[in-house]
Amino acid sequence: MEPSTVPETAAATAVPTQTPAPQDRLWVERTGTRTYTGRNTRGAEVSIGPVEAGAVFTPGELLKIALAGCSGMSADHALSHRLGDDVAVTVEVEGANLREEDRYPHLQERMIVDLTGLDEATRERLLRVVHRAVDEHCTVGRTVKAGATVDLEVVGG
Repeated sequence: MEPSTVPETAAATAVPTQTPAPQDRLWVERTGTRTYTGRNTRGAEVSIGPVEAGAVFTPGELLKIALAGCSGMSADHALSHRLGDDVAVTVEVEGANLREEDRYPHLQERMIVDLTGLDEATRERLLRVVHRAVDEHCTVGRTVKAGATVDLEVVGG
């Protein structure tokens, strides 16, 4: 291994390239055949399972909801600043499963918000700001677009 060419003082003050993971623990617990409950340390829960299980989210639906929620949250400041704190925003998301590869090759989002009260120049400026906010700050979308590596460790006694 070659020695670092970065001086120690520069290395010590360098900005990390990754943000540390949140301190909240995330996990799922099996509740039945192919059904799980997802939990975090803040007390939130979500039921996960196949469509046949009824009132559950499938993992694919959770992925899509995470994307839509992230886009909405990323755009929220720009939208509420221009349209008011009570602005109604709905983000729909869809994408067909490519069964042969067991993945979603394309996800389509649709952000629904009433822009009728804005003149054309203001509307176009707001749309640019919303797109930039989502492109720069939606962690889920950025992760999906870039492709993340996933490591699985199975631990047993």
